[in-house]
Amino acid sequence: MTQTMPRPVQAPARKNGAPGGPCAMVIFGASGDLTKRKLVPALYNLCRQELLPENFAVIGFARSEQTSEAFRRSMREDIKRFCDCTPDPGLWDWIENRIHYVRGDATQPESFQALRAQLSEVERDHGTKGNVLFYLATAPEHFGTIVSQLQAAGLTQEREGWRRVIVEKPFGRDLSSARALNEELRSVLSERQIYRIDHYLGKETVQNLLVFRFANGIFEPIWNRRYVDHVQITVAETVGVEGRAGYFDTAGTLRDMVPNHIFQLISLVAMEPPISFEANAVRDEQAKVLRAIQPMSEEEVLKLTVRGQYGAGRAGGKDLPDYRAEKGVAQGSSTETFAAMKLGIDSWRWKDVPFYLRVGKGLHARRTEIVVQFRRPPFSLFRDTSVEELTPNRLVVRIQPDEGIQLLFGAKIPGATMRLGTVDMDFRYQDHFGIEPATGYERLLYDAVLGDPTLFQRADMVEAGWSVVTPVLDVWSALPPRNFPNYAAGSLGPKEADALLERDGRRWYEPEPAAKP
Repeated sequence: MTQTMPRPVQAPARKNGAPGGPCAMVIFGASGDLTKRKLVPALYNLCRQELLPENFAVIGFARSEQTSEAFRRSMREDIKRFCDCTPDPGLWDWIENRIHYVRGDATQPESFQALRAQLSEVERDHGTKGNVLFYLATAPEHFGTIVSQLQAAGLTQEREGWRRVIVEKPFGRDLSSARALNEELRSVLSERQIYRIDHYLGKETVQNLLVFRFANGIFEPIWNRRYVDHVQITVAETVGVEGRAGYFDTAGTLRDMVPNHIFQLISLVAMEPPISFEANAVRDEQAKVLRAIQPMSEEEVLKLTVRGQYGAGRAGGKDLPDYRAEKGVAQGSSTETFAAMKLGIDSWRWKDVPFYLRVGKGLHARRTEIVVQFRRPPFSLFRDTSVEELTPNRLVVRIQPDEGIQLLFGAKIPGATMRLGTVDMDFRYQDHFGIEPATGYERLLYDAVLGDPTLFQRADMVEAGWSVVTPVLDVWSALPPRNFPNYAAGSLGPKEADALLERDGRRWYEPEPAAKP
């Protein structure tokens, strides 16, 4: 007899949501950091919001030798360390009683037979009705092998329930490898079974972009080339590689962030209104944006892109060594820790509106934001006043760490003379709605259980993103940089990134530092 989910004590149920149907969730790579830091806390938060089904189970699959009881104990300790709230014992007990473990090797067929037996057991004990969500929280080189083994074991067939597979990033290393991986997955699964996850799309502010644009009549009419001067997207981190050098030094910032996170943000900012919020209607419009991004020639790559690598400095309150001195980084590595570029979207709405993006590690502040800068009005009205220039209006969408939306516009400073000041209208999610503990994976896991792929990338979207990035990677690999490191940790990045905008008479938006109390 299964235990009934206790009522949440720290957060109300989501009024516009209901739990998904019965299912089991299998996590490949269950002993890794993603599971303990993000996935299990996300499941706990869904439990608090009453969005997990009563008939639910989790099966961890990994190589480490341990029993289900030992795996539960380790997850119990991890939820205390990594959950953003104090776990409620009753809620955690409900989840823990549904956690199981299979020791296995993704290359061995017998391991998948053991998994199949465990799935039959949880279906009997927890009533999951044959519905299974497979989460590939493993290194990318294992994706194809795992899916092939699932097929061989008969675990991808939907005879009695649905079967869905969540694939983590990175999805390929370039256009050709992304196409090959898509072909490999679709030789086993249908596209509707594949959920390519990007945790940035689980953040509330990113999801709110659609609502902000299409539910407010004051913004959509000016969301075009006639009124928008340019768009900036910044993803800045203060940390270095943090023990991920084995992966990062073979990938670099461009591969790691741009074809997934950054291009998803660009597509939501620039897309046309979909005919509905049905998944493919939304993703059709996102794909059109990505296909409309103008590919660069070799000469344009040299002119319109910047790469950097941090040297020693202090960022985020910590001393960072040169990137090349980090543990696990190859001696003399030319891997970039910073990337910036100027892109154009060849569409009726965005023709001649530049999209500037920058992303990097070891920078002066942690923030992810989208800045839409509007065109200045004609200055003629103010030419005989003391006003020297008009400050441009900006809309700033903050995605992390302080989620919110900020509108900057000019107003007259009280007094006998004509002086202008900047007014800051600042909406913060925490102040207005309150903030529930979240990892960014809650909405995505919930949608995958419901079978809603809206916030997941489709195959054509992945390939369209790589088609823009691959020419840049090709030029960069052909011409290794000579001046790395070229920015100090704790700085704003390499000076060449500033020059990228200065050539166009623009500059990066830097928020004013918070006033000290």
